[in-house]
Amino acid sequence: MLSISDQVPGANVFRYITFRTGGATVTALLFSFLFGPAIIRLLKSRQRRGQPIREDGPQTHIIQKQGTPTMGGFLILVGLVPAVLLWADLRNQYVWIVLLVTLGFGAVGFADDYLKVSKISPDGVPGRVKLFFEFIIALGAMWWLVRLGDPAMSTAIAIPFFKSVLVQVGAFFFLFGCLVIVGSSNAVNLTDGLDGLAIVPVMIAAASLGLIVYLVGNAVFADYLQIHFVQGTGELAIFCGALIGAGLGFLWYNAPPAMVFMGDTGSLALGAALGAISIAAKHELVLAIIGGLFVLEAISVIVQVASFKLTGKRVFRMAPLHHHFEQKGWAESTVVIRFWIISVVLAMAGLATLKLR
Repeated sequence: MLSISDQVPGANVFRYITFRTGGATVTALLFSFLFGPAIIRLLKSRQRRGQPIREDGPQTHIIQKQGTPTMGGFLILVGLVPAVLLWADLRNQYVWIVLLVTLGFGAVGFADDYLKVSKISPDGVPGRVKLFFEFIIALGAMWWLVRLGDPAMSTAIAIPFFKSVLVQVGAFFFLFGCLVIVGSSNAVNLTDGLDGLAIVPVMIAAASLGLIVYLVGNAVFADYLQIHFVQGTGELAIFCGALIGAGLGFLWYNAPPAMVFMGDTGSLALGAALGAISIAAKHELVLAIIGGLFVLEAISVIVQVASFKLTGKRVFRMAPLHHHFEQKGWAESTVVIRFWIISVVLAMAGLATLKLR
């Protein structure tokens, strides 16, 4: 398969990653706008009552969000996938790894969403079954990434702030990478509980990772910043650009009051994509800073469940964390915007690790 730069003779501008990243962003946005209304109408016609609302969740959600269709992740993928295929160099294996991970996790999320709307129940695919398939997909991606990478660091973990440090972990890296991909996927899924809450932090993380892969994939910039050079990863900036464009298109319809929810189809796919990109760029631990909001949301659930099982008491009024603040009386828009601000601050903190010497 040939990229645009190969198909158009003399079109040297298409060889620049920055130009193609911009093209992918605009293309994904246009595809989302073009097909978004039709996708939403289709989802509404096929879902009798929209996304089932948890009875143990905030009571306002039962009134305000009942009947809103889910599986809006389709809208994101319809913008993302064509933009990547049109603008990325399809000879680059990193592009295919991340794209297939995204689609694989999206398929798992679709199965979960389908069962929820067909049974009119918030219970979809059993958790253990979902995790099994997620780990299978992640393990396949890890095998491919390790095989593709530089043998000197393909099974090593880079430590933020210590630029020359690589911790060799051998076969454990496969488990570590799977946990990054699956953990990132499910953390985004837990964050997706309010209109616009998850998609903006995902776009912020994608923009940050887009800059990171661009720098990591450029030998000159990597040497100047004293970060590990990973040849070929710069092409993932196009994927990140497409994700931002598709995310902006989705946000147009997901802004409160939402016309469509992301669903597991979108949240699992996007979170897995972020995890896979961070592993390809050897910035797995930096993702925990950039995507710190997702980490906080996941930790709040873990702490809540552990506390209730061990002591019978709850640490938070409700988990995930955004529901806790809703229960404290914060308006939904207040929670969403303040969490966006936190995401920006954490992304800046993550990017600061690139220049610290």
